[in-house]
Amino acid sequence: MIALSRWKVILVVLAVIFGVLFSLPNALPQKVVDALPGFMPKNRLNLGLDLQGGSYLMLEVDTAALRVERLTNLIEDVRTTLRDEKIVFSDLGQANGEVTVRITDPAQLNTAQNILRTRVGSDLPGAPGGRDLAVRTDNGVIRIAFAEEAVNAEAAKAVEQSMEIIRRRIDELGTREPSISRQGVNRIVVQAPGESDPERLKAIIGQTAKLSFQMVDESVTLQEAAAGRIPPGSELLPSEDGYSTMLLVKKRALVTGEMLTDAQQSFEQQTGAPVVSFRFNGQGARRFADATSQNVGKRFAIILDGKVISAPNINEPITGGSGQISGSFTPESANDLAVLLRAGALPAPLNVEEQRTVGAELGADAIKSGQISAYIAFGSVLIFMLLAYGLLFGGISIIALVVNGFLLVAAMSMTQATLTLPGIAGLILTLAVAVDANVLIYERMRDEVRAGRSPVSAADAGFSRAIVTVFDANITHLGAAMIMFSLGAGPVKGFAWTLAIGVITSVFSAVLVTQVLLGIWFRVARPKSLPIA
Repeated sequence: MIALSRWKVILVVLAVIFGVLFSLPNALPQKVVDALPGFMPKNRLNLGLDLQGGSYLMLEVDTAALRVERLTNLIEDVRTTLRDEKIVFSDLGQANGEVTVRITDPAQLNTAQNILRTRVGSDLPGAPGGRDLAVRTDNGVIRIAFAEEAVNAEAAKAVEQSMEIIRRRIDELGTREPSISRQGVNRIVVQAPGESDPERLKAIIGQTAKLSFQMVDESVTLQEAAAGRIPPGSELLPSEDGYSTMLLVKKRALVTGEMLTDAQQSFEQQTGAPVVSFRFNGQGARRFADATSQNVGKRFAIILDGKVISAPNINEPITGGSGQISGSFTPESANDLAVLLRAGALPAPLNVEEQRTVGAELGADAIKSGQISAYIAFGSVLIFMLLAYGLLFGGISIIALVVNGFLLVAAMSMTQATLTLPGIAGLILTLAVAVDANVLIYERMRDEVRAGRSPVSAADAGFSRAIVTVFDANITHLGAAMIMFSLGAGPVKGFAWTLAIGVITSVFSAVLVTQVLLGIWFRVARPKSLPIA
């Protein structure tokens, strides 16, 4: 007789309860799901963009721009350090990915090299005693370059920071369950279900939002600066303040956007124009108060992503730690800027590599087509199994197939794995694979009966001898699914995940559920012959 262990019966019963409970929210209206007790599962199938519509963006973190920015900051550090040590220098600049500076007095060359080696840059993470900069001398010129390990670590950190900032920005928009994942070395994939305005999403995500407050340099006129006579330590930036198209500002920032604790869209009390109100943290408030106290009567520039958006006069020290950014804002653009400032600045620019939008109607059509395909597949399997193995054995296979369906939906809902259109294909493929095991087992039973075994002995042998082949075939499927999941992306991953879950649940239902149901039938009916023989 087929072994009908108690643990097998208990396991099958628990699996059926699990499948029904975790699949149930998908069949109930949202209001009913919300009203369920707290201990009841409430997760539904997480549909991908191709099934519910939304926006898809593939972004690339511009690590080259990050490296250029770091070299620019390094030039300022070298300039400040040498000036503090009263070392005369010239030809400070960058070329071929390194900073170069010529020391005027050869007697100070070694001193300058040692000072730069110890005081510029920082320790290299994960390398005790190592520095992130390499300093060397070449014909009286000191050359400073970032170590390759430091560059790679900085790029990896920039990608991680970008993902977190993108997540915060999308959350501020109220987008439901966005998917943000890393792809390759420096790419980020963003999927925003239900987002109807992909251009706004792209603008919110792609804007670097680097905010800084820098003093306006009025030591030369704009005409002189435009002619190339820019004082060291200053830069000419495009301006959108409404008074000039360019503005000369000092490179060193008084305060940066990292010191903001809050930013909100509001309206200027006198004019009613939309503005962005902000508040600094303690450090930013102190630095802003010191800077405005020392520069009363002068102008400072508010710079966003390399553009001057406002350059007001300092009429009196600003010690309250808060202020307003005015400009040519609409209420929506002021709100978007406040969102960006609250979420933080991106460490490096993002380039849009791919953009796709799926309409909600197209997603609904895909779901409908997927449902029809699943019904046809299930109906075909049902008819075949009933015709090939009769009402009893074919019916038991269909019951196992239904249990498999519940387990598959329950597992997908519980893990919140994304179901995509290729995922539906994987689900339908699983239906066919699930009955493969039953066909193998039943055919083995027939062979054993033809060899002269009794019905009970043939059933036992059918399960024990076919099980090896069943496991072999499904392990192969599982291995292929794991490879696709680890190397693929987007819809391929969705297909691989559905297939992997389906392989596990189909083996469980086709082998264990079928074995328990046949074992019960053998105990009750005690047959003298097999119906499929």
